[in-house]
Amino acid sequence: MPRTTDPTLPPPPVRPLPLRPLPSGPDGAALVAEIEAYLASLPAPARTPAWYVCPYGSTPRPWQAGHPAPRATLLDRALRRPARPVPVTAADHLRLASRYIGAHGWLQGAMWDQAGRVCLLGAQAAVLAHGYGTPATVRTARVQLMEVLHGTGRPARSPDEFNDRPTTREGDVHQLLDRAAARAARLGL
Repeated sequence: MPRTTDPTLPPPPVRPLPLRPLPSGPDGAALVAEIEAYLASLPAPARTPAWYVCPYGSTPRPWQAGHPAPRATLLDRALRRPARPVPVTAADHLRLASRYIGAHGWLQGAMWDQAGRVCLLGAQAAVLAHGYGTPATVRTARVQLMEVLHGTGRPARSPDEFNDRPTTREGDVHQLLDRAAARAARLGL
């Protein structure tokens, strides 16, 4: 009866085979030429396209990129009224507010200043004033901001109070806007 090996024992070590040195002289050169000819006969490997990365950075984009600009119709121009607002969701409004702050700068203690920097409320007002969304969209967005503030253990009477706290930084405001936008998108608002 043949003896079986115990599966708990490690397998015996594998010894590599000794390689013969390449012959020097005409025999070695013929072998190298044969290998090169064989490699040249193979099809070229398919190139995988890689993303082009500009060494100088990216081009600046306007804060409202990806959303159409509000356009006045012929009737709007005849009646000298502003163009109808571009419909945006509450999630889009919050993302635009974050991009507006990123483009123009962030401020505490005032809605805006002479340099163009804005607070959280100033960014929402600027997005609305540029023709993106309606006052109802802004109210829905502010409710989402409050839900995120209370849900993350940072109770405040309003998002503006959170913006003006001495411990709040610009990154905190962007994170709040991002979380509120994600929540609004999840809820379909």
